[in-house]
Amino acid sequence: MANVANRVSWSGREQAEEDGESTPLLNGASNRQVRMEEFSSSILFRIGQLSTVDLGDENQELQETDLSSTVVKEILHNENLLSLKYESLDYDNSENQLFMEEERRINHAAFRTVEVTRWVICGMIGILTGLIACFIDIMVEQLAGVKYQVIKSNIDKFTEKGGLSFSLLLWATLNAVIVMVGSLVVAFIEPVAAGSGIPQIKCFLNGVKIPHVVRLKTLVVKVCGVILSVVGGLAVGKEGPMIHSGAVVAAGISQGRSTSLKKDFKIFEYFRRDTEKRDFVSAGAAAGVSAAFGAPVGGVLFSLEEGASFWNQLLTWRIFFASMISTFTLNFVLSIYNHKPGDLSNPGLINFGRFDTDENSYKYFELPIFIGMGAIGGMLGALFNALNNWLTMFRIRYLHRRCLQVIEAVLVAAVTATVSFVMIYYSSDCQPLRENSGEYTLQLFCADGEYNAMASAFFTTPESSVRRLFHDPAGSFNPQTLGLFTLLYFFLSCWTYGLTVSAGVFIPSLLLGAAWGRLFGIMLTTISNDSISWADPGKYALMGAAAQLGGIVRMTLSLTVIMVEATGNVTYGFPIMLVLITAKIVGDLFIEGLYDLHIKLQSVPFLHWEAPVTSHSLTAREVMSTPVTCLRRREKVGIIVDILSKTTSNHNGFPVVENSGNTGQPSRLCGLILRSQLIVLLKHKVFVERENLSLIQGRLKLKDFRDAYPRFPPIQSIHVSQDERDCLMDLTEFMNPTPYTVPQEASLPRVFKLFRALGLRHLVVVDNQNRVMGLVTRKDLARYRIGKNGLEELCLAQT
Repeated sequence: MANVANRVSWSGREQAEEDGESTPLLNGASNRQVRMEEFSSSILFRIGQLSTVDLGDENQELQETDLSSTVVKEILHNENLLSLKYESLDYDNSENQLFMEEERRINHAAFRTVEVTRWVICGMIGILTGLIACFIDIMVEQLAGVKYQVIKSNIDKFTEKGGLSFSLLLWATLNAVIVMVGSLVVAFIEPVAAGSGIPQIKCFLNGVKIPHVVRLKTLVVKVCGVILSVVGGLAVGKEGPMIHSGAVVAAGISQGRSTSLKKDFKIFEYFRRDTEKRDFVSAGAAAGVSAAFGAPVGGVLFSLEEGASFWNQLLTWRIFFASMISTFTLNFVLSIYNHKPGDLSNPGLINFGRFDTDENSYKYFELPIFIGMGAIGGMLGALFNALNNWLTMFRIRYLHRRCLQVIEAVLVAAVTATVSFVMIYYSSDCQPLRENSGEYTLQLFCADGEYNAMASAFFTTPESSVRRLFHDPAGSFNPQTLGLFTLLYFFLSCWTYGLTVSAGVFIPSLLLGAAWGRLFGIMLTTISNDSISWADPGKYALMGAAAQLGGIVRMTLSLTVIMVEATGNVTYGFPIMLVLITAKIVGDLFIEGLYDLHIKLQSVPFLHWEAPVTSHSLTAREVMSTPVTCLRRREKVGIIVDILSKTTSNHNGFPVVENSGNTGQPSRLCGLILRSQLIVLLKHKVFVERENLSLIQGRLKLKDFRDAYPRFPPIQSIHVSQDERDCLMDLTEFMNPTPYTVPQEASLPRVFKLFRALGLRHLVVVDNQNRVMGLVTRKDLARYRIGKNGLEELCLAQT
């Protein structure tokens, strides 16, 4: 994304082409002009007006006007933009004649076959997602084991001889090199693979087409990147990216082909449409959660709470089936890898270990303490999100070059290693060695038979640290150790999330919360005169982990079930629920959840469940884009080609109107046709003058449209001769004759509810005589939101 806005365009916009027919989201050119004085006084927020801002290169000179300075001031914060580069997905089926004829030909047995095929695909999604999780887990374990063993032997060697500075240099260099490779792969091969991928999948399931988000190349880069990030010692986890990986697997398998490999297996052709792909991606995301945490039910609830915008009962069962298969596959393969075939004790990538109810039971008077911990988690989560939000804006503005992104990742890796080494070096927290003291214990300056407790937190993978904080007996950590670790790890994890590496925030949040939660439990014991048997530090570490994660990501229902399934103890379900609800309520008082913030910073036209609460004063007439480019039932090929080629009419849907002799007057609506459909029709030369020839060659079928999905060719690649430009194209058979419409007087909340609930891409606005007056698209609705000064209208930007 470009970082500085320096040119304001009131009506024009550029076409963003990427791998074919990729067009901006603006589907109707607005006739609402914004006067300069109105713009200056309202500072980009004048309801009912449309402002379009083009983001250019930072090195160009800014216009020497007050207007320009005002625009730059607003754009620099990157908070008040809505990007035009994102398209919507066509979730609503186009019920044209071809579609209806196909549906009528399918009998009951064929429908049952289709339903069985859906279950087969969900099973395949679960198996492949589980195998990918196994691969990530095994690779991280092997590579991290080699790295920590090399560093441990080096530290042990130089502790006796002196010269530990070489050990610090070795640790920092290894981390920096490993992370540099992971960052290079992400930055230069597939940038969309950065981060956990949850915001991108959340947007996809909301109906936004994020470029490259479910491609095979993205999956490969994601898997390699997350392995290198975790092995490189960053404050990240490998569980979050599993959700993205599962979604990519689902999108690929359900289509029966790979456009990246240019390989078509000629299967699952019926599912080659956005509606079906969305459902399978929901299943893939749930399978990813299930593989990460060993929580099949939590995966289903995550997909419902955070992902899917549309839901039905049958989909719930299929998603649960995919989640269950994913967990079983991971469990089975890891049991073989651990030389314990059949011992299904590794349900997920992260295993919190079992909490003994008898030893760690909670009392009724602890509930207010848990609620207080939830409030602390909400406040710390809000602080984390606010700092990360500011840091991400800084990155968008100043670190948009790929080489700078890689340098920052290397710097963070080196700083993380340095901080870890310095904390271990100066720590005086020595604990006696026990049977479960850990695999990479460092003695350093401790006496024989003791190990450095700070090293057990820093010198291991985050998953191991979480388990130790949960289950190590009381007295395993000094309060000073936990306090310093919490403070430093808070800033390290906040700095790390958002780097150009594949990484998740789940495990760092759990580790951070477990550290201060255990510290909280130690303090409860310390301030009491007598020994408190109920103040087990492991129990409070669990509640702190839930509070911190809930305060950052603001999940409630799904996170409760995930935590319960991961701990294997339903007894803690109620206190975890209390903690998460409190964390969400307190955190929402200050700032949004981390994923929502990153969606907003990327200027994605994300539609929430409800319209802004004060938007009833707006009607469809004020919201719609107008004038609308319409086509007639029988339209000249030359006119269609010109419309599709113009950058000023980069629409993806065109109302089809009755052929009217009155020019300049709105015509009666009779259907809607998509740009992608017109592209296919032009490619196959479906002209009226060639009807006799087409009867000989074979009539165009719905399969021809599915074969072109999802990367339709650009209009520039289709050759139309001068003679063909004079031909006519009959759109009657291919248009959707029953598009959704609303009257001009419909309120914005009513339009929003219809658009959001049905997963629409285009909503035609008509008058009382069914004449086309305007078109409502995603950007027309997403640009309104509640801000500090009431209802605000975002700027439209070509980012």
